[in-house]
Amino acid sequence: MGSGGGYAQAMESASQPIEYRWLGRVGYDEAHALQRRIVEERVGGRGADAFLALEHEPVLTLGKNATSEHLHLSEQEYAARGIALRRVERGGEVTYHGPGHLVAYPIVNLRAAGITLRQHIAALEGALIAACAHYGVFAQRRDGAPGCWVGERKIGAVGVRVERGVAWHGLALNVGRDLEAFTLINPCGHAGMVSTSIALERDWAAVAAGDRAAVGADAPSVAEVADVAARAYAAAIGAYLVPATMAAMGGAGG
Repeated sequence: MGSGGGYAQAMESASQPIEYRWLGRVGYDEAHALQRRIVEERVGGRGADAFLALEHEPVLTLGKNATSEHLHLSEQEYAARGIALRRVERGGEVTYHGPGHLVAYPIVNLRAAGITLRQHIAALEGALIAACAHYGVFAQRRDGAPGCWVGERKIGAVGVRVERGVAWHGLALNVGRDLEAFTLINPCGHAGMVSTSIALERDWAAVAAGDRAAVGADAPSVAEVADVAARAYAAAIGAYLVPATMAAMGGAGG
């Protein structure tokens, strides 16, 4: 699935393995349909929990209670810029996903694993923070604002839906430098909020350190960041269960 192909690994937990899949670049509707299929399987006690990691084609997603006041343009104007608009089941307001932005959808039967929603969200935020730290970016949680921040700048978002004990949707992390689409909305419902990314934070750190040769260095690949985030999520969930590990399963995703 997706232009980047895919592969699967297993993240062992106290309940059963969580399949990690890198899907490459995928349209929002395609990824949503895949999520829905896995959710229905898990609700029915079939299949395995999954951690889907990918990049989306440009899209704005609005949570179930989101309002249009946080959109600066009409749906037609966004479409003219190549940005789709989708209303979805997760909580939260509007956010942007596109190339250079990691999106991960852990689909986990919380009820079967004995994991609370609060623990799941903490694990998602922990994965964001750990992924940032891996690349030298210090991010933190903020009370009342799910996701993670670098000072006053937002770098990662969390939005979750739980149906019959199964959690889906998930997290997003800005990796590359192209954040222009965030200026076309009030990200997560916060007017005037400044968005940032791993690449931009490393640029600013290089300037502060006087290492101007490092400014503009290639951003890490989204696939690489996804792997770091998946391992961090496994470790965070493992803190509530048993130590989590990842073992290669081989084969390629479709």
